[in-house]
Amino acid sequence: MDIYHRLNAFFGPRHWWPGDSPFEVMVGAILTQNTSWRNVEKAIDNLSRLALLTPEAIEAAPTDTLAQALRPSGYYNIKKDRLLSLVRLVLENGRGGADPEILRWPISKLRSALLEVKGIGPETADSIVLYAANKPSFVVDLYTRRLFSRHGLILGSESYQDIRSWFMENLVCDAALFNQYHALIVAAGNKLCKPKTPLCNMCPLGDDVFLDESLLV
Repeated sequence: MDIYHRLNAFFGPRHWWPGDSPFEVMVGAILTQNTSWRNVEKAIDNLSRLALLTPEAIEAAPTDTLAQALRPSGYYNIKKDRLLSLVRLVLENGRGGADPEILRWPISKLRSALLEVKGIGPETADSIVLYAANKPSFVVDLYTRRLFSRHGLILGSESYQDIRSWFMENLVCDAALFNQYHALIVAAGNKLCKPKTPLCNMCPLGDDVFLDESLLV
């Protein structure tokens, strides 16, 4: 929480994840794989222009039209297939629309169902659970590994689940906290804790090492 408070004071509220509806957030979680958010925004703008931001509209759209709309996000044919698989999960399990019914499911049920969708891994599933369903499931990404290993709290080589469990066991289980914390980590990793040239002199964490061997995963 010391790290959280320092980052929060430095970056302020992040208002993440951007999206006009829970389903749009779900779409963004698929499209952001292996690309920048700027490219995701271009693809989502295309979908919006074509009125393809509901599960029903995506399912009914010609596959070529859908693929071309997703082109700015890269790997667009792969992402088209993943998005269609997600849409099938939504439409086979109740109401679709801008706020799909599956987002009302308990965390464990929703997360397990998402992980069964081809192309959805733990990071994408947790992003949907946290940001679209507003349920407390901590998201771990490359920024998390880099930031926390550099400050001595993890090794960085642990499994996704081990790191996720470590966060969830040591934080109050609160969706708003998890949301802001992950967004702060992304901001720090993107702007300061760079892979090869970290800007430690500008970082609110500086070169502090928060090592506590009892907390290591």
